[in-house]
Amino acid sequence: MASTLKLPANCVVVQQQRRAVLARAGTSRLDATGFNWKQRVSSSSSSAMNMIPKMSISAIPNQSLEKSLPKNKIDIPIMVNSCSGKMGKAIIQAADSAGLSVVPASFGSAEESGQTFQVGANEILIHGPDERERTLASLLEKYPNLIVVDFTVPSAVNDNAELYCKVGVPFVMGTTGGDRDRLYKTVEDSQVYAVISPQMGKQVVAFLAAMEIMAEQFPGAFSGYSLQVMESHQASKVDTSGTAKAVISCFQKLGVSFDMEQVQLIRDSQQQLEMVGVPEEHLSGHAFHMYHLSSPDETVSFEFQHNVCGRSIYAEGTIDSVIFLAKKVHSKAEKRLYNMIDVLREGNMR
Repeated sequence: MASTLKLPANCVVVQQQRRAVLARAGTSRLDATGFNWKQRVSSSSSSAMNMIPKMSISAIPNQSLEKSLPKNKIDIPIMVNSCSGKMGKAIIQAADSAGLSVVPASFGSAEESGQTFQVGANEILIHGPDERERTLASLLEKYPNLIVVDFTVPSAVNDNAELYCKVGVPFVMGTTGGDRDRLYKTVEDSQVYAVISPQMGKQVVAFLAAMEIMAEQFPGAFSGYSLQVMESHQASKVDTSGTAKAVISCFQKLGVSFDMEQVQLIRDSQQQLEMVGVPEEHLSGHAFHMYHLSSPDETVSFEFQHNVCGRSIYAEGTIDSVIFLAKKVHSKAEKRLYNMIDVLREGNMR
């Protein structure tokens, strides 16, 4: 059973000041146990309690992408599969803003085959499953520098990767699921260039990398501490976030005992509005995570939080990955398979 995050009875917790995106959602957020997510607790204990360390990452959609539209197009044609989906549309918009060229073709379902979708100034023809190999080979011949972007469905991960590798097209894959060992082996055996990462949000990946470093360098630093985790996503996401699992794994290396079944999953829209503080316009696309650590005697508390509204953070990270991969292909880099950490380490993101 999922546990509910509770405020320790004998500990004053100074909550991280919320961003404006949370502030406009209301002033009082209570869960069934009385935990107030928006509460400002004044210090009635020792001054040390006002120095509880906190880390927080918040991301909201970039509202002025048009202002940064480059004057010249970058010679990187990209094919965005599942362009009719919300993520596909966000990636195409980010590609337009970055100056990349979106090819007028995309893979979709059999039901969508033959349909044309308008995304911004791009008119894109959908090709069904039966046309995939022929279409991709034709596009590669027409656009020799083509890179495919894949945000489709978990069940298509391996088949799609095998197709890209068979035709010899570099690709960026943000789709989760599938047989990951088989996926990586497919790419390594084919020697096709690829960036594969289930998390494309650059800042979130940087946070995860920092957590990994802390776990590796300070194992057992939180031994004996208890952990409570809350994560809220759109109702269509039924499983526990992969990002949450990665962060929890780091805490486990740091000495915290925790079972994944204890994660408090928030998928009810009313709870997301009233308890978590998700803006109504982002109920269909958000990722709010909070990790609460307490010492055995509940005199010390830590909070780690990262909140994402919309999909722009993932779309921007995807475009950085495309540009990164194009450079690797152009330079004929020896390494072929990359992840988002490699993109971050390059240090030349927009």
